[in-house]
Amino acid sequence: QVQLVESGGGLVQAGGSLRLSCVASGRSLNEHAMGWFRQFPDKEREFVASVAWVPTYTHYSPAVQGRFTVPRDNHKNALYLQMNALKPEATAVYSCAASLYSDYLRRGDGTYWGLGTQVTVSS
Repeated sequence: QVQLVESGGGLVQAGGSLRLSCVASGRSLNEHAMGWFRQFPDKEREFVASVAWVPTYTHYSPAVQGRFTVPRDNHKNALYLQMNALKPEATAVYSCAASLYSDYLRRGDGTYWGLGTQVTVSS
């Protein structure tokens, strides 16, 4: 059984940084695209960033482009989300996901999902 477990969330002041981690267990996800999504209260989940199984290929939502990066470590079966210059509107639950297909993942059709970690950005 594949599990994705996120960590690293917390409270940070606007302008600060956080690094989220997502560690997979149960199987190697080295050939999967992996990504991050976030969900605001009473809103649908939205795409944040993703990286293909070849780490060269990344995608970012316009809202985070230039401030967030999404490195992965295939040796550790892990994905990260480095968030810089955080804004209060980034407050949400952040979840990681994986899929064999990058396109499917970006539209929210992930095969595996974590439960999420709360990020709160104070103004």
